[in-house]
Amino acid sequence: MAAHDEPKLIFPGLADFYERFSPFSYALMRFAAGAILVPHGIQKILNTPIAKFAPNIAAKGLPFAEGLAYLTYFAESVAAACLAIGLFTRIAAAVVGIEMLIIVFFFQWQFGYFWTNRGYEFALLWLLLCIAIFFKGGGRYSIDRMIGKEF
Repeated sequence: MAAHDEPKLIFPGLADFYERFSPFSYALMRFAAGAILVPHGIQKILNTPIAKFAPNIAAKGLPFAEGLAYLTYFAESVAAACLAIGLFTRIAAAVVGIEMLIIVFFFQWQFGYFWTNRGYEFALLWLLLCIAIFFKGGGRYSIDRMIGKEF
């Protein structure tokens, strides 16, 4: 079997740049997946009481609407922050991923794919990112790695 050579770069002068920063790419992806979601949770916590949010969940026929509302607030604030810093990464990815799965199928599916029409585009992206993060874990640049425990 012949060994495969690395693909030739269109801009060979960037090879050192790619090599130097590629170890940070996964941490950046994990951080972005969590950090971009945190403001959604904070906004809900500060502006929407559970009593006003839970009826949206109940209207979709989901049981335990108030409990699910608390879980939503938790997922979009605490779990998302944990995802960003890589603390309890697999658990956080599972929590956020499950939330996004519910959002896709119960809240946004009816509007189609595109986010510009209230569709599931971004929730699906978060779901897929969380699945990847769940299997990979915190990675090299995470609190999980610093404390020496993967959950």
